[in-house]
Amino acid sequence: MKPSRQSILLLLLLPALYAGAQAPLPRRIISVSPNITEILYGVGAFDRVVAVSDYCTYPPEVRNLPRVGGWQNSDLEKIASLRPDLVLLTDAQAPFIQDKLRQLELRSLTVPRASLQDVFTAIELIAGVTGKEQEGRELIRRTRAKLDEVRSRTKNLPRRSVLFVIDRTPGTLQDLYAATEGSFLVELIEIAGGRSIAEPAKIGYGRISKDAILIKNPEVIIDMVQGSIGKFGEHPELVWRDLPELRAVRQGRVYPVQNEYISHASQFVAETAQVLARMIHPEAFPGAERNK
Repeated sequence: MKPSRQSILLLLLLPALYAGAQAPLPRRIISVSPNITEILYGVGAFDRVVAVSDYCTYPPEVRNLPRVGGWQNSDLEKIASLRPDLVLLTDAQAPFIQDKLRQLELRSLTVPRASLQDVFTAIELIAGVTGKEQEGRELIRRTRAKLDEVRSRTKNLPRRSVLFVIDRTPGTLQDLYAATEGSFLVELIEIAGGRSIAEPAKIGYGRISKDAILIKNPEVIIDMVQGSIGKFGEHPELVWRDLPELRAVRQGRVYPVQNEYISHASQFVAETAQVLARMIHPEAFPGAERNK
């Protein structure tokens, strides 16, 4: 498949981003987002990573690396002290730290993360700046193939209505936020044989009320659990019994998910699509556990 026009333009702009086409390949990379760390590993450049964000969990080797803060509050002093020759961040993080990185004269690259095409663009950019172009192309090929395999399983099945909750107050149905059109998560719902009930929002997720959920009456609810499940945590299925009128509740189709990669805009979108498809259309995966 040919790269998108957006991808080509971004790749052509790389020399301008890095003080000339002869900029050396980075040898000390800091990633301030989990999806970027995952992509670095996927293209074979993880051995150059010297620090990661507080939220990075993959690959397991990240446990041995220094941490440089959270999603919006990266520790700039620590980043500078590690002498990186490249800091990688997402476009959503850029307003918080990119100008500060420039003031510190630290080279950086911002990658997009909203849509499914953004995922492939991010892989292309990261592979290009690390000199791993061939590995990046292969990672994209494998990811697309896995997505196509999920799509082939669900293409002739009914489009079930889905509410994908990405955040709420733990233990309650307060402050509900859902994935919306513009998010790669909604694109993955469609690949998995569903259709999102959430109204479009500019940034790919938005607040949704219980009244709106009752009106839309989804067949499937997928709930990204914020916190633990079990004896000392919440039971999401019980939380949703606050709305017993919903089809998803009546039919036992409320699915909590805790997979760490679910919300990450990396090559793991393919695994996310498989998880969602097993929830939306378990009949397409006979004998398979729905969230493995």
